Amino acid sequence: MASNLPQERNHDASLKVMDLDPMVTESLIMELFIQAAPVVKVFMPKDKLTQQHSGTAFVEFQSEADADYALRIMRFIKLYGKQIRIKKKNKDKIDVGANLFIGNLDQDVDERILDETFIQFGALLSTPKIMRDPDTGVSKGYGFISFDNFASSDAAIEALDGQFLCNKPISVSYARKKDSTERHGSQAERIIAASRVPGGPIVQPQPTYSVPAITSFTQQKSAVSIPPPPVVNNHMQQQPPYGIYPPGMMPPNPPYGVYPPGMMPPQ
Repeated sequence: MASNLPQERNHDASLKVMDLDPMVTESLIMELFIQAAPVVKVFMPKDKLTQQHSGTAFVEFQSEADADYALRIMRFIKLYGKQIRIKKKNKDKIDVGANLFIGNLDQDVDERILDETFIQFGALLSTPKIMRDPDTGVSKGYGFISFDNFASSDAAIEALDGQFLCNKPISVSYARKKDSTERHGSQAERIIAASRVPGGPIVQPQPTYSVPAITSFTQQKSAVSIPPPPVVNNHMQQQPPYGIYPPGMMPPNPPYGVYPPGMMPPQ
């Protein structure tokens, strides 16, 4: 049944429906989603003064399996000519910042085409969003997609940026953060995302090290200690044994009284 009261919901069995036309009512949402699975209740937050909803509704089903099924078959429904967006509140899938901006979209590209194109790289947090003219519903030529991890968003950028989609090369990059000139995909976001992985290690930034510059020869000698070469006192150890000499090398004079065969003593 429809309800205007914010009751406790089973979040695992609930869907969030967004971008609803002002003419959409709770009864209409109920009639739509009950075709997919049994609906427990529908809640649409409304302004207390105007009694107008904010374009968002929450639909609770009897089970999580029902919610998953409704999400799959109702993702690209249009109400009053306006594409709706559906998102499931999943505690294991949070917005980590792997949000992409898709530009230079052809007019024939809709949310279904974007979904089928980008879902090949990983799980999406919600259905793709194409920005449209509020009066005509015509695409403005760009949209947004959110993955649940940076590995998928990185792969999508590498594979699809500059590729043709409906006869136009699309641009794929990280979206700008809300009310900021910075873009998503920063190292800080990736560190935070890695720390949020259930059971995963908390990734700490690696420290950087600098080697102090050596400004004088005195500092260089004191900073670097080079051991002297070993001293060999035995003269015989520095020479090859008698009778074994490299080509062109003359044997040393042996001590008096010790001569190899055929060698004459010095005069």
